[in-house]
Order: sequence, then structure tokens, then C-alpha cells
Amino acid sequence: MRPDDWYCTQDLTGFLSHAGGFLRSRPDLHTVALTVTETLRRSGLRAYSDEAPVFGVLELDGQVRAAYFRTPPFRLNVTPLTPEEAESLAAHLVALGHSVPGVIAARETAEAFTAAWRRQSGARATVIQRQRLYRLGNLTAPQPLPPGRPRVAGKEDREQLVRWYGEFVEAVGDHVARDAAAWADSRISYGGVTFWESEDGTPLAMAGVTPLVAGQVRVAPVYTPAHLRGRGYAGAATAQVSRAVLASGVREVLLFTDLANRTSNSLYQRIGYRAVADFAAYDFRGSRTF
Repeated sequence: MRPDDWYCTQDLTGFLSHAGGFLRSRPDLHTVALTVTETLRRSGLRAYSDEAPVFGVLELDGQVRAAYFRTPPFRLNVTPLTPEEAESLAAHLVALGHSVPGVIAARETAEAFTAAWRRQSGARATVIQRQRLYRLGNLTAPQPLPPGRPRVAGKEDREQLVRWYGEFVEAVGDHVARDAAAWADSRISYGGVTFWESEDGTPLAMAGVTPLVAGQVRVAPVYTPAHLRGRGYAGAATAQVSRAVLASGVREVLLFTDLANRTSNSLYQRIGYRAVADFAAYDFRGSRTF
């Protein structure tokens, strides 16, 4: 396999025309690529960063085998690769003179690409987070539910959403965050965040959902302020948005968890989420300048 079996483009329309069918063939494993490219399509190429994103496709014998995207300055996101494909991708990016600050992918792919990038660029790698992708099976609401009720966030909640999204990004160290105001406006536009609120209407936790793409919706983000955690609010909000997605006819409901957070992993399994695959995120340091 050769590095020039890959090609790179900044043309989102062309990328989706070429690789869209491949991405939709596994909407679970490709959920991030699907939702990010849909956001870029709807909101413009600067939705995540002032720099234009880049996209890449591996094609062999007329068939798309893999794809990647990156919204600078954030990490490279890659669909599952064989070790040989990972090596060819690293060589392809080096040949193009691309710097890569990190990678996030299914665990085996992330490990293979990290090793290949080290050989190609001399970079040192640090694992930043290990994640697990879950799919909803039979939803079971947590019992007992905490006091309160669900409510879909509206325009009047914009300031609250902006503040909580900023706190969420800071808490998880998210490297692919959108501008908080743009994120809030986007979610409000399609009812994409549900609060669990107290009887007097005070928001206690939130659970969001991504737009429907390729028959899948991902629950994200889920956030409870630190002083309100441990009371079941996030679980109640997550169960509510999951139920609402199912009621809309969607059957592929996904979410990611941080494997270091045993509480959230246990919670999501109790309400019906089942493991699909493990992912890993690495940061790179010390790459040679190309």
C-alpha cells in the first residue's frame, strides 16, 4: 500500500460525495465524522475553528476503505485502519507536510497510527483519554428518579447553555470544542438539549443530542455542575433524551464515555447502553518540522 493511495482535500462537498456512502455504512463507528461533517455542512467550514478543515480518503480498487478529517488546530480523527493502512496514512501526511497534534480513533487504530507517526515524524505520544462507545439497547429509566422534571432548553436558556457548555469543556479537557455561543444557538434551533430541573424551574443537569445523521443520534454532552453531582440528575436527563430520541423513530442511539469515570460507565449500562468499541485519544509532541 502506498501513501499516494490516499488523497487530501479541503472540499467538503467533494469529500462527502466521495466518502459519504462509506461513512454511512457504519454510522456507529463513524458517528463523529458524520456529525462533524454535518455541522460543517450546515454552519460553514469555520464552525469549529478559524482554519479550514482538511479531509482525506483511502481508495483501493475503486472502493473507499477509510477516511480522516481534521479541524485545525485539533486532533486528527480517523476511521478504523489496519496497521498497514495506518503506516501509509502517516507517510501520506508527512509527504504533504502536515503537522498532526494528536489522533483520536478506535483503540487499535489509534495505537497503530501513533506508532506509525512516531516512526515517520519522531513524535512522542501521550494517551490523553480512553473512551468507550455505547449503543442503546432496551432503555430502563433509573429508579428511583430524583426530584424534578425534564424540560427542553429554549431561547430563554441561552446564557445558561453557554455557561454550562464552557464548564463542561473545561471539566473534560475537550480539544474539539465549538464556540460556546455558536454551540448553544445550534442546539436551541432543534431542541438539542434537555434539562433536568427542580420543581421551581432551576436547571440541575443537562443532556444533549447531536442532529440526526445517517440514522444515528449521539447523546452529548451530559453535564452536572460539580456541587450537584451524585444525586441522579444526569442519569435522569440522559434517560429522558434517550426516550425522546427513540420516540422520534431513531433506533441508533449512541454515546461515548470516559473509561476513567466508572460512575458514568456503570450508570449508562444500567439504563440500557451496551458497549460497541473502545476508542483512544493521543497527543503528539516533538514531531520534526516538515
